[in-house]
Amino acid sequence: MNFDEAHALAERAGTVQRMDGEVPSPCSSVCRMDRLSGFCEGCLRTIPEIAGWSKMEDDSRRQVWRAIELRAQAGIWRVPEPTTGDHDA
Repeated sequence: MNFDEAHALAERAGTVQRMDGEVPSPCSSVCRMDRLSGFCEGCLRTIPEIAGWSKMEDDSRRQVWRAIELRAQAGIWRVPEPTTGDHDA
């Protein structure tokens, strides 16, 4: 996920939270878990959020969308840059 994709996902999350009726899945068919963050690289959900989605009520689904929005805005989906400092010999 890059910055533009995260921004678009955060905007979509805000829209979905205000929707009436059935809450759509955030799945983007990427379905790859980031080892460092523990979030799906496509939708920023955790494994428990993905596994429980089909059994959730719409209010719970909106809460997941809110979590996705916050994750996308916070940039925690980004893989940390390796440090390139000088090392003592």
